[in-house]
Amino acid sequence: MSMDVVKELEFDKEVLKRIEMICRFACVKPIIKQGSIINIKGTNIAYVSPHIITVGENNYLIFNGSDTLFINDYSKSGLSTLF
Repeated sequence: MSMDVVKELEFDKEVLKRIEMICRFACVKPIIKQGSIINIKGTNIAYVSPHIITVGENNYLIFNGSDTLFINDYSKSGLSTLF
């Protein structure tokens, strides 16, 4: 079974700008990986891979259009807690 990236997802510019501002203030550099839609060949299964922001040892997973943010152990948090 192979997987194909169907489409790279656009990161919300406003959220990206806020994250970069917070990281500049904290003097850290984030590593940002854009999410995508992935299709599994030979099936009708497709899934959305979230945007992943790595700051130090912490991973933050963000889905477009959602206020939910997942941290390291995939515990839920709201985006409003960051801003």
